[in-house]
Amino acid sequence: MSGILKALIGPRVPDDELRRHRARYAMPTLVFMIARVFLLVSIFFPYWHMELEAPQYPNGLFLTAYVNHLSGDVREIDGLNHYIGMRPLGEAAAFERAASIWMILAMFLLVEGAAFIHSKWAVLLAVPAITYPLGFIADLYYWMRTFGLNLDPDAPLSSSVKPFVPTVIGEGGIGQFKTYAEFGTGYWLAVMCSVLVIVGFYFHRRAYRPLTLRTAALSAAAGGV
Repeated sequence: MSGILKALIGPRVPDDELRRHRARYAMPTLVFMIARVFLLVSIFFPYWHMELEAPQYPNGLFLTAYVNHLSGDVREIDGLNHYIGMRPLGEAAAFERAASIWMILAMFLLVEGAAFIHSKWAVLLAVPAITYPLGFIADLYYWMRTFGLNLDPDAPLSSSVKPFVPTVIGEGGIGQFKTYAEFGTGYWLAVMCSVLVIVGFYFHRRAYRPLTLRTAALSAAAGGV
């Protein structure tokens, strides 16, 4: 094994060291495993909810976004949006929805790989999973902004509605329409994954940093002989 590869992977844990401190070395793997499960399970739960109140819909309209599809009153909301010149919801984040399952599976495998890297470079493998919740918010905001600021000037009600940025979280609205948006269970599972990965690296550093320093000291001593 080359020196560069050894530096990337980190030192091997001696058998006697592993027997003495089994819990210390098992903890990062355990925390990473729980984080991966949260991330994988998030696929099956909603990431975002939106309720729209309109005069012609006294019971409200509901939209639910999963990582790979939209559900709820999509057709009815598209019908209302048509009058103000907003594009159909299905045109938003089409690539993201198509690739989402594969991206989550990739993050799942990267976090798993981080458990087998005993050096500081393991963090690089987990960066996508750590930043994923923020990326979801940024992507959601991007599409809401893009749709709201690029209204069709030929729409029936274009003269009465100015371009706007729909509210991503909380209460918002335009004209007679009011919206209430919140994150769903899937999103909070992804957040828990991110938090647990960070916690896992605390235990990862506590386990492997002393071993890395010890190995480096022994190598330096052997080189100086």
